[in-house]
Amino acid sequence: MAETKAKKGLISHGIVSQNRKARYDYTIKDTVEAGLVLKGPEVKSLRHGRATLSEAWAGEREGELFLFNAYIPEYQGGVLSRFEPRAPRKLLLKRKQIRSLVGAVARQGISLVPLQIHFNDRGVAKVLLGLGEGRKKQDKRAAVAARDWQRDKARLMSTRG
Repeated sequence: MAETKAKKGLISHGIVSQNRKARYDYTIKDTVEAGLVLKGPEVKSLRHGRATLSEAWAGEREGELFLFNAYIPEYQGGVLSRFEPRAPRKLLLKRKQIRSLVGAVARQGISLVPLQIHFNDRGVAKVLLGLGEGRKKQDKRAAVAARDWQRDKARLMSTRG
């Protein structure tokens, strides 16, 4: 049996990029996994782990969902691999899912926040979208206080027990 060797430093499956600030700024009510339409050099750049979601957002355009302002830098390995790093990228969802997400955004004032880009077990690029409701400043403080208390409580329980 011949096994293929993965090149050093390349991501074949697992998380490529996370938007950590999204869980701080938004209360995530539900998550949806969507496919991502990419060109070859964009996939190669993602496999090197170079992507940023900190300023990215998802929205509807002409009945389709797109990922806007996600930064995927140009792949440095090839000469003919020119693409726009912040170009809108189409998200692949079923029509019924798109309608429900767009309806939730319109009715309830919920935002579609990209939480992470990852490669699934088959090596396909996916985006984890969160249906998030924006937090106010006092809500953010309460979330930080609750997280700190949970950490301190776990530390106390581990030292006593």
